[in-house]
Amino acid sequence: MSDVFTWQYGDAQGNPIPDLGLTGVAFPSQAEAEAWLSEEWHTLADAGVKSVTLLSSDQEVYGPMSLSPADLE
Repeated sequence: MSDVFTWQYGDAQGNPIPDLGLTGVAFPSQAEAEAWLSEEWHTLADAGVKSVTLLSSDQEVYGPMSLSPADLE
């Protein structure tokens, strides 16, 4: 059985956000998961997501990673 990649969403305190209507969004590769995030991060941020963590099956790949834009000052 191959790994499935998913994103875990976090709030401002770092607590997992259990359901955004996006649970079940799974990807067959890390590259596909990252490509999806690069297109959807604004939507997630608008929904209140402050950070994301990439999971492979139930193992953390990396994160939490902030969705806040970099300070450009």
